[in-house]
Amino acid sequence: MEKTIKLFTALAAFQQEVPVIFESSTGYGYKYADLKQILTAINPIMKKHKLGFTQLLNNNKITTVVFHTLSGESIQSEVEIPEDVTLKGMNKFQVVGSGITYYRRYSLSAILGLVTDADNDANPNNKPEAKTPSAPKKTTLENARPKETKKKGNTSKQWINQEQFEAAKACTDPKLIENVFAKFQFRKIEQQEELQEIYNNLKSKNK
Repeated sequence: MEKTIKLFTALAAFQQEVPVIFESSTGYGYKYADLKQILTAINPIMKKHKLGFTQLLNNNKITTVVFHTLSGESIQSEVEIPEDVTLKGMNKFQVVGSGITYYRRYSLSAILGLVTDADNDANPNNKPEAKTPSAPKKTTLENARPKETKKKGNTSKQWINQEQFEAAKACTDPKLIENVFAKFQFRKIEQQEELQEIYNNLKSKNK
């Protein structure tokens, strides 16, 4: 602990000054910050407090190192990028690139203590609802239309299940993914962001 006291002092000062970043970005039903927005927000404040970082790629792992420029003190964390991910409409290199960007963003946010996406658990509209069991059937994006549950005159979105989520990931039409965001809500922010990344890639390819 004594070997990193200057680093932790600077990091604490940085955390008191860095703003909540996700407020400037909006996805489908949630807010988040992409890597470019994070770097734009943190770089001037890190420079002010004599902090820096680097992210090293070693095979399928990303090592994030935060250091104090005056003392040389540092801390680091490591995350492994899954290798068995396939996304329809994207080749192997595009999938790898998307995974690197995704885990760079999350690793940097975690080690610096950043708030870069909305807390869905704090949203009262995102509380689970009781469901009546039904016979399983094959799900596609075209027939994955949620049952609407009316409560006091309001209509809420249905929770997306894993089969529907996998069907959405395999979609190559951005408009169908837009329908998924409009009709379903997600239990995990990671699912929303993964589908958002796929949607963004499809939109950029269709320009």
